[in-house]
Amino acid sequence: MKRILIISAISIGLIALIVVKLMSNKEQVAGKIYIHDTTAPILVEDTVPAMHSFDNALTFMGTFEPIRQNSIGSDASGKILQMLVKEGDYVTSGQVLAKVDNEYLLLQLQNLEVTIKGQKKDDERFTSLSASQAIPEVQAEKNKLALASLEIQKKQLQKQINSATIKAPFSGVITKKFIDLGSVVGPGIPLFEITDVSSLKLTVYVPEAEIMKFGKSQKVNVKADIYADKNFDGTITNIAVQADKSHNFAVQVTVSNPNKELMAGMYGNMSVANQTSKNALSIPRSALIGSTQNPQVYVIKNGKAILTSFQAGISDGTHIEVASGIDKNDKIVIKGQVNLQNKSNVKIK
Repeated sequence: MKRILIISAISIGLIALIVVKLMSNKEQVAGKIYIHDTTAPILVEDTVPAMHSFDNALTFMGTFEPIRQNSIGSDASGKILQMLVKEGDYVTSGQVLAKVDNEYLLLQLQNLEVTIKGQKKDDERFTSLSASQAIPEVQAEKNKLALASLEIQKKQLQKQINSATIKAPFSGVITKKFIDLGSVVGPGIPLFEITDVSSLKLTVYVPEAEIMKFGKSQKVNVKADIYADKNFDGTITNIAVQADKSHNFAVQVTVSNPNKELMAGMYGNMSVANQTSKNALSIPRSALIGSTQNPQVYVIKNGKAILTSFQAGISDGTHIEVASGIDKNDKIVIKGQVNLQNKSNVKIK
């Protein structure tokens, strides 16, 4: 009994030592792990909205989009036997992208052709017998109708066989591949996404006060942020007939891109000559967060960065007009936004 008590005491002691050691290791590991203090203020630079003269041109910002982008589906059912392209490949209109197993359809076609061959021979015999009045004329006519029905079935089957070869509907770049070799596909299942950037669309939002200065087929000057000193020729191809809730009209500009210098997703701007100067409350363009369709900035209030939406007007590349949503006394973050989230604590540099 005494021996059992001694062993139990030793066991309890060992367990206690292990627990103490584990707790010590946990504290050491925790001390080495860096935990970001989300309450620590982030250093930023700010400014306040100021009056700015927009003299030389009316400029509106937008994002370049591909002229055409489409998902290519399959009209056939079966297993992918050949995959002839990969993501990033440039393909031309009509180029074969993949092939679906159509062996069963080909066998059906062979069987149908044998049936058609026999039906044609019957037609020749029935026509000859009908001419000599050996059989009723109606019997020969029924045979001709049966032959015509078989020919229609053959065309339908050939269409199914042709649909097993997946081709590009237009020239462009394969931007997504949804299937791989051996995948089983069916009608309507997307196989590829193809994007055409030979031309691009730039959609900008023009305030009601300026929309009458634009018209369809009007030539405009287009720039991309990445090519600050280069101009691209643009043509207005569509103007929305209805404004959004902020009384802005969507204006679509088509920009030729034969050398593929521009890419979809880049920021760009459209500008036209402005005969009259405009002095308006503005903020630096560097303060802008998000898209030009829903422009936002960080406004500093009580030591916190508050993500704030506002209505933008015209722009000249360096400044954006503030139509509403921001007060002239608001402190706007112009540097350090990349580290911010809504309601982050901030410290002004």
